[in-house]
This record gives sequence, C-alpha cells and structure tokens, in this order.
Amino acid sequence: MHKILVVDDEKSTLGMFHLFLSAYGYTVLTAENGTEGLRLFEKEKPPIVITDIKMPGVDGIELLRRIKEMDEMTEVIMITGHGDMELAVKALDLNATDFINKPIQRPALDSALKRAEYRLRFTGEKEKNEIHLRTEKDVTVMDIQGNVTSRSESFLSESFEKASAEGATQIVMQFNQNCSINGGGIAILIQLLANSQRNNVEVAITGLSDNFKKVFEMVGITKFARIFDNQKDAIKSFT
Repeated sequence: MHKILVVDDEKSTLGMFHLFLSAYGYTVLTAENGTEGLRLFEKEKPPIVITDIKMPGVDGIELLRRIKEMDEMTEVIMITGHGDMELAVKALDLNATDFINKPIQRPALDSALKRAEYRLRFTGEKEKNEIHLRTEKDVTVMDIQGNVTSRSESFLSESFEKASAEGATQIVMQFNQNCSINGGGIAILIQLLANSQRNNVEVAITGLSDNFKKVFEMVGITKFARIFDNQKDAIKSFT
C-alpha cells in the first residue's frame, strides 16, 4: 500500500484517520497544520494526501495548491464541513481528487480512497481509451471509465461527434463509480452538454458519487442533463 499523509488541526481527527488507514494497510503520516504538512510532503512524497479544508495559517486550499505545484500527480482528498460546497468546488478546480464531509463516514472515506487509487492508475494518455459507445434500447450509452480532466476534451468531443454522426438523439453518460472529475473536466462537460441541448440531443447522466451529484447541481450541469442513480432509470427516462 501507499504512504498517505493526513493534515488536520484536530488531534482526535488525526487519531481516527491513523486508526482507519493503518487498518487498510497504508503507511500513515500525520501533521497538525499546513506548514508541517508541507514539510512532511516534501520529505516523504506520499502519493495521496487527505487534508482539512479549513485550518489556521496554511489552509487546505493553499496546501492543495502548493502540493500540486510540487507534484501535480499527487491525489489530494479534502475534508469539508457543512456549508463548504463553494470551497469544495474551488478545490476541484485545483484538481483535488474528491472531498469528504465531517463527521467522517467510513463509506465516504472508502469511496474517496478508491477514487484516489483509481486516478493513480489512470493518468495521461491512458484516458484516451477509456470512453466507449454502445447502444441499449435505441439509446446511445457513453461509458466513461477514465477521469474527466482538461485532457479529456478531445476524447469527449470525439465521442459526442461520433454519436451524432450515428444519429443519436438520446445519450446516457455512464460514469465509472470511481471516476473523478476536476474543474477543467466540469467546464468541458458544460460546454458539450449545452451544445447537445442546442442540437436537440437529450442527455442523462448516471454513475456519479453523491458528492459529484451535488457539484453538478451547484455548477448548473443539471440545466442541460438529468442525473439518475443507475443506467436503467436513465434509459427509461427517455420513454
């Protein structure tokens, strides 16, 4: 298992993470503030970092920014509180992997860790082969297995163009449950979905985690596409 760094100004939270993550097999590093977190990151170079978004001094957003400057491939999971959605979206704009809400729930932590591990495996050119088209009950299903980032623009555009050339008027975007979507990816999706709406192509989205459903609603993607819990309901919605 990887090294993992946890940064939080609450000792009880650090203790909880150390217990959970050690049980998962990670080598756990902890820091009580952003400055110490940066020092440990520079020394140990862990591929995954979990950090509170609100801390005195160097907060989570600044820590995320500086970690990405040192190593853009590091996966950073943000710990957020109630009402921190705008900060969570800002973190995604800076290429955070995911965010988990306080109080920490094991299923949410498990999901975020799976997403981080998934992103570590699917980077760069690997994303090119991770979008596939198929047909289910006269509906075009776009399977998205990789991560959606600024590098995904050409691949997503090509997929939409191919679907259009094949006469698709109803598309389901099926995201892998471990797929992560950063700010650049969100901007691309808004553009493509807006274009589809203008071309009278209906789009439904499924496979998103609860966190990304909230983000899609907040940034306005739901103006262009409906979101469903599963592919069956998404396809059924067109009839």
